[in-house]
Amino acid sequence: MLASFQNEILVAARLLLGGAFIFAGLRNIVNATFLTQLITDRGVPQAGLALWVGIALQVVAGGLVVVGIWTAPAAAGLILFLVVATIMFDNFWDHQGPERAARINGFVANVALTGGFLSLMAQPL
Repeated sequence: MLASFQNEILVAARLLLGGAFIFAGLRNIVNATFLTQLITDRGVPQAGLALWVGIALQVVAGGLVVVGIWTAPAAAGLILFLVVATIMFDNFWDHQGPERAARINGFVANVALTGGFLSLMAQPL
């Protein structure tokens, strides 16, 4: 029975994964000033440029995942985004207490999202 819904499940997976990144990218546009300062404080050179490249990657690659065009390259781009964002923002090793726990949760969530994108990359084009 599950096999008969395989295509619908894949469409739902693409919608959920890609849609989350479209939403996050659009939300980041609204918070661009705050995020630029946060990235600057983390020591990232060209923080504003890095932010806008990340936003473009989130929205464009997320959209490609949703519509199922170039899904594997788009998923690979979002995996790269997750790796960089995890290093920049989920640095639990630099924190203690509740802040450390929150950053560990973000780290684990990004690992799980990476797994979702890897599974999309394994699907036939």
